[in-house]
Amino acid sequence: MTVHVRPVRDEDLSAAIAIIRAGSLGVSDDDPGDLEPYRAAVALTRERGGEVLVVDDGEVVGVCQLIVFRHLQHRGGWCAEVESVHVREDRRDKGYGSQLIEAAESLARERGCYRLQLTSNNVRTDAHRFYERLGFASSHRGFKKELGPPESR
Repeated sequence: MTVHVRPVRDEDLSAAIAIIRAGSLGVSDDDPGDLEPYRAAVALTRERGGEVLVVDDGEVVGVCQLIVFRHLQHRGGWCAEVESVHVREDRRDKGYGSQLIEAAESLARERGCYRLQLTSNNVRTDAHRFYERLGFASSHRGFKKELGPPESR
């Protein structure tokens, strides 16, 4: 079986969103039947130098988003963040997640980024060990604040 990590295509979006939804820890409002918001997100991610990557072994079985941004620190250097890393449960422990992260790192280097960073939910201890095996250090403590849907702001 040949495995490819490649940029997401429009025809992959429904499967990618279904994978993200299945990997969510809580109730997800993601809807693989309404793809327009995801198309817009992919387009903007690309416009800003990032990419949404998928793992394809004949079907889409994993996804991650690489966000590239200009950092105020490091003399305005480029930084990259990995988000929404998910591999379908029946394809885990086959190296697909490693391939996704390695592709994201390679792309970040190509884009001139000085750092690749990510956050991972505190309860995902297996993911923490996975990221540490790939050379990430647990160097910071992350915080998030939910702001609610746009109509509530």
